[in-house]
Amino acid sequence: MTQQELEKYLWGAATALRGTIDAGDYKQYIFPLLFFKRISDVYDEEYQSALAESGGDVEYAEFAENHHFQIPEGAHWKDVRETTVNVGLALQNAMREIEKANPETLHGIFGDASWTNKDRLSDEILTNLIEHFSQHKLSLANVPDDQLGNAYEYLIKEFADDSGHTAAEFYTNRTVVKLMTMIMDPQPGESVYDPTCGSGGLLLNCALHLKEEGKEYRTLKLYGQEINLITSAIARMNMFMHGIEEFSIVRGDTLAQPAFLENDELKKFNVILANPPYSIKAWDRKGFENDPYGRNIWGTPPQGCADYAFQQHMQKSLDDENGRAISLWPHGILFRDSEAAMRRKMIEADLVECVIGLGPNLFYNSPMEACLLITKTKKEKEKQGKILIINAVREVRQDKNIAYLEEKHIERIHSAYEAFVDQDGFCKVVSVEDVLSHNASLNMPLYVSNVNGESENVSLAEAVAKWEASSGELKISMDDLFKVMG
Repeated sequence: MTQQELEKYLWGAATALRGTIDAGDYKQYIFPLLFFKRISDVYDEEYQSALAESGGDVEYAEFAENHHFQIPEGAHWKDVRETTVNVGLALQNAMREIEKANPETLHGIFGDASWTNKDRLSDEILTNLIEHFSQHKLSLANVPDDQLGNAYEYLIKEFADDSGHTAAEFYTNRTVVKLMTMIMDPQPGESVYDPTCGSGGLLLNCALHLKEEGKEYRTLKLYGQEINLITSAIARMNMFMHGIEEFSIVRGDTLAQPAFLENDELKKFNVILANPPYSIKAWDRKGFENDPYGRNIWGTPPQGCADYAFQQHMQKSLDDENGRAISLWPHGILFRDSEAAMRRKMIEADLVECVIGLGPNLFYNSPMEACLLITKTKKEKEKQGKILIINAVREVRQDKNIAYLEEKHIERIHSAYEAFVDQDGFCKVVSVEDVLSHNASLNMPLYVSNVNGESENVSLAEAVAKWEASSGELKISMDDLFKVMG
């Protein structure tokens, strides 16, 4: 199959569910089925290879060392395919048996979908789904890791488009992911961490970035934490689908119970990339006030906005020598008065290397403008006491209500970051003292404005997007004001 044919084939499984379950729930059924089919077909492929190698020795072909994953007797795809009654129960049992047989790698990977709920998924619907996936062999010979991995990413994007409000929980705009990865430039052997990893796109792209450069990507150590059970399972499957096996993705609440510890302290990482959930209100602020890991280094954020709790968690998790982090936020994190004291301490410590203002609609299902905040534990000597402000709000392509960065946008922003010099109307190197004199505000227009007095021709879609973006920012400002007023 070509890449396009593979994607069409996989998306066909989702269309079979239309009208039976909510579009936002497709992912919890389709991804486990796809993964189950993949590992079954690869098991068969490995079995045949070992059989040929041993001259027909069946016992040798079944040895664990000849297989990536163990599939117990009765838990293979073909066993479920032969089932005609209580298909959901057969699927559930097979998946649980596979998880039990591979406790270190596959524990909980199939999620907790309600396969046995016949009101939701009848035997007929499940049989049709199984037959759909049975049309093609998903062995490594037929569908290499790269091809299946790309198709898996395609499905994630399609499910995000289809699922409405839940999309942002597991999907980050892939063009922004590429820019973030290029800026962080992870190197072989380094550790990379995403504290709110969603479906694992940021972590995965670090490995793919090295692979594209012809560098040894298998020595990259990938770590992620994700609060949602289904999403964390999708992230783990995403890694395996791309042929990445050296990773640790843990389900859990990063702020309440960080997963990665060493000697009762937070584990330190060379690179951190994140697109945290913004302005969450349901978090344990009181616990953070007395954080056992000392993450409240700049203070405790307001209850209605945990953004700087995540930012401090990242800073505390960075390697002391060469730690660097990049996080995707709404612009409000750069100038909100309620966080000014914490932002001031971050800037005074000379941790901020660069701030990049991005255009509207790059967040899923939100018109707000995005920004990238880049910090380092030890800035290069020539950058110390300085911050690069890049106002790239115009470097964006609007497509209906979704935006993305074209290659030329990514290249221009990345080149400006690398050069670290002034460019009229685009970027400016400012001193830490200058920023502190503006009440520690990193608001773009204070330092570099690419808006001039000339009239500008914009499309209706762009005009609406800009209006929605400003409305979103106004709402946040008003919410902050009402909180201050009590």
